[in-house]
Amino acid sequence: MATPAPQPATAGVGHNGETAWVDVWRKKYALGEVVVLRYADDTILGFQHRADAERFLENFRERLRKFGLELHPDKTRLIEFGRFAEQNRKRRGEGKPETFDFLGFTHISGKNGKGYFTVRRTTIGKRMRKKLQEIKQQLRQRMHDPVPQTSKWLRAVVQGYFNYYAVPGNLDSLGVFRDRVLRLWGQALRRRSQKSKSTWARRLALAGQWLPQPRVLHPYPAARFVASHPR
Repeated sequence: MATPAPQPATAGVGHNGETAWVDVWRKKYALGEVVVLRYADDTILGFQHRADAERFLENFRERLRKFGLELHPDKTRLIEFGRFAEQNRKRRGEGKPETFDFLGFTHISGKNGKGYFTVRRTTIGKRMRKKLQEIKQQLRQRMHDPVPQTSKWLRAVVQGYFNYYAVPGNLDSLGVFRDRVLRLWGQALRRRSQKSKSTWARRLALAGQWLPQPRVLHPYPAARFVASHPR
């Protein structure tokens, strides 16, 4: 499956107009299935056939030029992704399928524990680093707050993070996030006191009980959404 991610550099073509145009294009020109996912200005299009993807990308560029717009050169890519991407690329002597970022997740063409195709989703690395930096700054400001008070705050922060990112296949990433939060908390605790490391280790272990453990909170998309695109 070829997946371009067109994103206009400036506003001008309304979302409703774009959606209608894509629907017309799909019915008139597409030889295979076409799937469109959009959130705000981020769009992912999936094509069953590469020829459809290449034709769409060319036609969409022409359409945008009529409005004085263009696709973002750094955010528009045509990649091979999907159920047969890995074996097709292996047959051609190419590397693993490319990944793409969407809605805070890096999407990876992979397999599940039984060897069947699945789209793996992991937290985008820079998103996690940004959140951890925010927590580090907040912990410095809360350094002298009572431990139970900070525990309740951190529990809410970590749970909020999990509420978004706790999708199937992303538990390892969530575990890393939790461990790094505890490490930052330990550093903050040690800065505020000269107590022995063993004392703070016990207090941190006790405080860590406040933090939720990673677990899947969202089912696979197929269990939540049923979408049809009649041709």
